Order: sequence, then structure tokens, then C-alpha cells
Amino acid sequence: MPRPLRVCFIAYRGNMACGGQGIYLYFLTRELARQGIEVDIIVGPPYPDSMPFAQNVQLLPNQEHWARWFTRDYAGMIPAERGLSALSPLHLYELGASRLGFLPEPFAFSLRAFRALASRLRKGERWDLVHDVQCLGYGVLGLKAMGLPVVTTIHHPLTVDRRASFVRDETLRDAVGTMSFYPIGMQSFVARRIDRIFTSSNESAATIARDFKVRPSQIHNIYNGLDTDLYSPDESVPRDPYRLLCVGRAADPNKGIRNLIRALALMPPELKLTLVDNDHPGNEVFKWARELGVADRLHVTGRIATESLVDLYRGSALTLVPSHYEGFGLPAAESMACGTPVVASRAGALPEVMHLCQGGLLVERDSPEALAQGVKELMSSADERDRLGRTGQKRVEAHLSWRQIARVTAEGYAEVLEERKGLPTTTITSDN
Repeated sequence: MPRPLRVCFIAYRGNMACGGQGIYLYFLTRELARQGIEVDIIVGPPYPDSMPFAQNVQLLPNQEHWARWFTRDYAGMIPAERGLSALSPLHLYELGASRLGFLPEPFAFSLRAFRALASRLRKGERWDLVHDVQCLGYGVLGLKAMGLPVVTTIHHPLTVDRRASFVRDETLRDAVGTMSFYPIGMQSFVARRIDRIFTSSNESAATIARDFKVRPSQIHNIYNGLDTDLYSPDESVPRDPYRLLCVGRAADPNKGIRNLIRALALMPPELKLTLVDNDHPGNEVFKWARELGVADRLHVTGRIATESLVDLYRGSALTLVPSHYEGFGLPAAESMACGTPVVASRAGALPEVMHLCQGGLLVERDSPEALAQGVKELMSSADERDRLGRTGQKRVEAHLSWRQIARVTAEGYAEVLEERKGLPTTTITSDN
């Protein structure tokens, strides 16, 4: 009987609260383990929740200089209790890069991960493959140089975030900061040299190929996964027939929230919008709503628990996704998984997701008029909303559950290993 496949995941941030990479790491590794693959994890802070399904979880600490710089905790960037350890070359690099406005985590973590894996290889441990989660630091190439097959996941390249940041920038200094912050040169260099890139849509695949100069044949579209046990219908949750829901940050130009507020002003007055976003008074969405006379029809939730978000999906009449760009469009998929239809912009990967799941309709991008008309169309027929809700839920379950995504990912691993058949798994030998 052949031994189970053994895969080592490396991720520079692992907590689910810190973004999509933490969610991806947790649920994909859990499902792969359920399907018989042995999973090891090497991860940086913020660390993930307990992962009992993994063979081993190795935590790689850093001094979180960038997080302290971002929150302006400058005094905490060199904690006195850590003494001389703060003077190690890697710590000094992270300190200096953070103070200059660079993002040092991917590079620094990749070197720590390389060092950790090399040490364990010398002690006799073996892996069939390494799966990098959106790090793409130079240390990843060290793993490949040791003979390990390496794949990576890129939900969308950092060039997308950089373009959105340029839209927000108001001064030349802001623009210079944006240009220097993102480690695009490093990530594109590494991406072109590893065995396979997994991504979440054909749109993202095309963007990666164009912006990172990667061969299209090197990229494999697997889609994002959903916890369809959690994101699911619940008839005990009452549905508000006049509530529209949107999950997106007004501070991110790609989310199209300003156009959403303009569209709200064109909709029937009985419709109200719940926006899952920061509820700080400085959030510009409040100013936009006041200017258009719809402030009394807008509710901004602030930070909410995942269970509360699920109930918002279940209890809303429609979910709106007015984005200018999406590498996948997770709120659309989450809403359809809960049986709530979606009105989404024809932007980025949203047409793919909506075509795959068939739980709503698409409207012209960046058009408040088209968005308002799409809402009016679906709000005019409860039967059509019910039909779309049932169809979307079934198709999300069939195509986007983590069980399905793990199965397709494992097939991707098999393709990479087949291509490399005959090559040594590692060139490092045990010290024993």
C-alpha cells in the first residue's frame, strides 16, 4: 500500500482574522488531511487557531515590527525585554524596512521557513511537496534549490492592490510610498521560477500572467473554497424583504461603495442598506450618504463575528457586490451559499463566479443606474429571488465547498509530481 502524500505548507500569516490567507490555510489543510494527505504547517504571526488535523505546526516568531509601525507603536518596535536578539540581521532588516514604509514580512518569513525546513531535512524528515501561501519570498527558491517541488497560491497579484492604492493617494509622497511598499519585484521573480501557481479565477490567472510575466501554462485555476456547513440556509432566520446587504470596505476603491451609495439614492425609499464595514465616524461612506440624502437608510455594522455575518446573509433580501475589481468575489459566493441572491458588477472574476453558481444577475460596472435597475428587477419578483437563491445554494455546494477545492488541489499536486517524476525529492541528506 503506498504511503500517504506528505505536504508542508508555509504561510507568513496564519490567523483567520488577518485575511483570506489565514482562512485558506486553515480550511484547505483541514480538508486535505480528511482526504488522507499528511499536512505539516510552518507559519508566522498572527498564528492560526488550533489545527489538530496537522501532523505538526511549527510557529516562526518575529518581532512584528511592521504591525507596530502600522499602528504607530514606534516605542514598541524594539522591546527592551528581548535584548540583543533584536540586533540579529533579519530583525534589523525588518525594523529598518518597516520604518521606511516597506512590507518586510514575505522576504523575512521565507528565509526563516527555508532555515526551518533545511534543519528538519537534515534530521531526516521528508516531504513530497511544499505549498507556499502568498509569500513568494526569495527563501522559497532556496526550497526549490534543495530539490523540493514547490507550488504557491496567489489569489491575486499585489499589482492589483498597488493600483488601488494609487487611486487613494492624494500626494506625491503617498504615491512614492505606494510604489515602495509592495514587494512586487521579488514576488514576480519567484513566481516565474516555481513549479505551479494555484489561483482562484481565470481573471486572476490572466492578471498574474500579465503582471508577473508568468507562463499561462504554469497557472492552475482552482477557485476559492467555502465552509458550506457554516455558510448555508437557515429558515429559522427571518428574512427582511427590504434589507439590502453589502460586505466591503469604503476605503478600498475596488469595492465600489461610493457607486453603491449613489445607486441607493435611485432605489425605492423603503429599501435600506446594511454595509459590513468599519463604523468609525471618519468612514467616508457616512459623508457620501449625507450628501445624497440617504443617511437614514444606511446602517454600517462595524466589526462583526462570522456567525453574525452568516445571519445577515440569510436574513437579507439581496446581497450587492458593486466592485470595480474582484479576483474572486467571496461575498457573492458566501451569499449564494446562504440562499440569498446577488446583484453583482460585471467586473474582474465576478462574471465567472456568477456564471458558475447562477444565483443572481450581473450589471454594468461602475454604473449606479445599472445597479439600481438590477435591484429593482429582482425586488419586483419574490418567486425569482427564491428560485435564484435555491439554484445558487446548490451550485455553491457542488463547486465551491472546501471538500471539492481540496480534491482539485490534490489533483494539482499529482500533476506537479508526475512532471517531476525521476527527480530527487531533496538533495539534502540526513546527518545520521
